[in-house]
Amino acid sequence: MAVSTLSYERMVEDALRGVLRQALRLTAAQGLPGSHHFYITFDTTHPGVRIPESLRALHPNEMTIVLQHQFWDLQVTDEGFEITLSFSGVSQRLKMPFAAVTAFADPHAKFGLQFHVEFEEKTGTDEDAEAIARDEKKITSSVAPLQVNDAKAKETKPKEVARPTIVRSTPEDTPPGANVVTLDTFRKK
Repeated sequence: MAVSTLSYERMVEDALRGVLRQALRLTAAQGLPGSHHFYITFDTTHPGVRIPESLRALHPNEMTIVLQHQFWDLQVTDEGFEITLSFSGVSQRLKMPFAAVTAFADPHAKFGLQFHVEFEEKTGTDEDAEAIARDEKKITSSVAPLQVNDAKAKETKPKEVARPTIVRSTPEDTPPGANVVTLDTFRKK
């Protein structure tokens, strides 16, 4: 299949998913260093996601997991990861592709990423038509900071995001939310 256009947004998003992949690989090999811990939000309806039906019933669309103290047998591949977590004292095995992940955060490092999740491969014609429609409508994407509650991971509904977002903040200059830096900030107009 010939490529009709270069989808730089998709390339950047794939590269940023590599940050999640590498963080999980380091964790699988060495454990979590210091106070680092991860919040990973994923779309439970995405193809390739394997979770117990009891969890799917509680989280029909989206779920956030926490990797901190009680996780076992973390296995990471190029396409996704598998992990065993404890839910109400019962160990459950989860498997998900990286493409299903909608958000990743390490509150200790004050770092987070949000991703746009697509379910189907699009042809070059589909991407061209979407680009034209976006240009005609002059759609601008609004991105909210990734909010993390250290006390308990809670299910949140992320805003539609057209591009990956890097979230960084420092305690001294950050109001109650986090600063959001989009890739558009660095593009020449």
